Amino acid sequence: MIFGMEHTFSQLALVTGAAVRLGRAIALALAKKGYAIALHYHHSEESARLTIAEIEKIGVPVFPVRANLRNVQEIKWMFEQVAATGLPLRVLVNSAAVMPRQDLLNMDAEDWDSVMDVNLRAAWLCAIEAAQLMHAGGVMINISDTGANKVWTGYPTYVISKAGLEVLTRLLARRLAPHIRVNAVAPGLILQGEDTPAEEWTRLVQRLPLGQSGSEDDVVKAILFLMESMYITGEVLVVDGGYGLI
Repeated sequence: MIFGMEHTFSQLALVTGAAVRLGRAIALALAKKGYAIALHYHHSEESARLTIAEIEKIGVPVFPVRANLRNVQEIKWMFEQVAATGLPLRVLVNSAAVMPRQDLLNMDAEDWDSVMDVNLRAAWLCAIEAAQLMHAGGVMINISDTGANKVWTGYPTYVISKAGLEVLTRLLARRLAPHIRVNAVAPGLILQGEDTPAEEWTRLVQRLPLGQSGSEDDVVKAILFLMESMYITGEVLVVDGGYGLI
């Protein structure tokens, strides 16, 4: 799609990390709700092309934006492209995240920054830029993780970043009220990690009070609920099958 094209769509949703996995599912769901999609991606170029094709089949405009969320100037450029669509930005979903296995006592400062810059700093910077484009009624959704309240020693920077994201959600909700609502969704065992062995995934799922893993659709439904619930802001909706209870 070409920026500045003529169209009849009145609202735009920007989803970061929208080429793959949960971000892709969110972008497709919002497209089905009639939103034009600003589809952010970085390295996943081929996956982005496939997701773009799926959104185009739905019949809504899609505006691909490639940007490195670790780079402040590229984030600013991304929002310049969003503004250039000519559509009012109604929804921002901060979905992009990285989850490397690390050792808190044996990693470099650069390893810490690499995770924090994507998972936390980028969400803050995107919120600042989005707030300048949103009118009253704008919605921001941050994708946290049930691990924000856990002590996963194998993923220390990840869980710290997600805990920080939940605090950021509440701060933004207070600061941007009453015109923009900000909430978060914290998924649990939804998608098996690429470095998670099948037997480990099965063991974790069997421990859940509900006894089964969730689906991308469960997270999407939570996002849509928060988008449509005009009297909710500053909340974290946990979608984890009861994982937080164990």
